[in-house]
Amino acid sequence: MVYLTLFATAFISATLWPMGSEAVLLYDVHQGYPVWGLFAAATAGNVLGAAVNYWMGLGGETLLEERRLIRPGALAPIKRYFDRWGAVTLLLSWLPVVGDLFPFVAGIVGYPFGRFLLWVLLAKGGRYAVLLWGWYTVV
Repeated sequence: MVYLTLFATAFISATLWPMGSEAVLLYDVHQGYPVWGLFAAATAGNVLGAAVNYWMGLGGETLLEERRLIRPGALAPIKRYFDRWGAVTLLLSWLPVVGDLFPFVAGIVGYPFGRFLLWVLLAKGGRYAVLLWGWYTVV
């Protein structure tokens, strides 16, 4: 149940809903659960949540324009930026708040899903690895 809870928390954290999975991960580590299992559950949930943002982005621009939430062409500068810096941008997908938007934009611009998955896995897994390393270094 611990792994499922962590997976769900990490999943929700990666979507556009605000939530923090780091505290849950560190609490579970403190409780003595195996680190590799916790790392895998958190990373898998977070990457899957980012993939949901990507899939929402696939039709997101059209929907936002149809609902008149943005004007046509409003995302053109963001698309140009992402076309140039896509991989680097996805490495920043671990950032709180703004990082959740990068997978959405990747979907909007049609960034190749395989590359998307690789960069997001590195970013999200890297964040949890650094967090766990810090926990064991400091504590």
